[in-house]
Amino acid sequence: MSTPLRALLLTVLAIGGTFGLDPFRNYQLATAAACFAAVAGLTVLVGLTGQLSLGHAVLMAAGGYGFASAASAVDGPWPVALLAGLVAAAAASGALGLLLGAAAARLRGPYLAGLTLALVIALPAAANTLPLGGDQGVRAPFLPVPEPLAALIAVEQWHAWLAIATAAVAVTPLVMLRNGRAGLRMRAVLDDETASRLSGVDPGPVKAGAFAASAVPAGLGGAALAIATQQVTPGGYGLGFSLLLVVAAVAGGLGSIGGAAIGAVLVTVLPWGLDELAALAPDGLGRRLDGNLAVLLFGAGLIALTTAWPGGAARLLDRLRAARPLRLATPSTTTER
Repeated sequence: MSTPLRALLLTVLAIGGTFGLDPFRNYQLATAAACFAAVAGLTVLVGLTGQLSLGHAVLMAAGGYGFASAASAVDGPWPVALLAGLVAAAAASGALGLLLGAAAARLRGPYLAGLTLALVIALPAAANTLPLGGDQGVRAPFLPVPEPLAALIAVEQWHAWLAIATAAVAVTPLVMLRNGRAGLRMRAVLDDETASRLSGVDPGPVKAGAFAASAVPAGLGGAALAIATQQVTPGGYGLGFSLLLVVAAVAGGLGSIGGAAIGAVLVTVLPWGLDELAALAPDGLGRRLDGNLAVLLFGAGLIALTTAWPGGAARLLDRLRAARPLRLATPSTTTER
């Protein structure tokens, strides 16, 4: 099955699954889809080229601001505003990704990570300096449910549909790039830069292109998040959120798109579940710690996950698939004897 056809099938299945969810769960699904687009770009960047980015939240913010500005400026039906917003989100995040990619071609290791981290820290100041609405951010246009569907679905479900479709549009080209010749060049640079140069592959353009390719899905993820929340604020894309994207990539398995989906759902649902458990702690322990208990449990769970399965959830699933034929072969072997 080709990659676009597989993506279409998974998108239809995800949209069909929204009928079994309540409005809040659909909102969580839309958030997870937005994070999935960003984490997919990040996991390919880190897993295939070894470039660590701690600032993918800024790329999501660029996409969110681009979407909100362009979609709000369009005076027309919602499909036109949606398309204009998505194009602007991809352009804004792609331009920023190209700038970071130019730096990535010259920096490596902690220096590149430090540069991207500085962008996250500087985002609030940039929002107050540039026409980005300051700490209050900007409003994204509300996309209502189309009239033929208004009697069938709620607005949260409709926004989940839009977020899922946007994530599919963002991630499908990334999968094709990873599985194609560009992916081979990235792996060659990751394995040995000197050998790649001798083979005619220049590491600089490959690194820059990988950063730009990972930035566009992150920007579209920011657009999907703006659709679900109707708001883009610098506080929503801070250091904590940026590190959470890295955690999702590591927990899912670096280099794995399916792992990115698992990691995105994990970091979306698990903190909420732990908050609910912390509220049930004896003697109000969770309330006295002001939410720190949930953070502690979340961190401990992720440490346990990465310790038990260093390759993330994707590696665990691969091991389970590899072990299944062995179990099925055992009875037949015994019978033959």
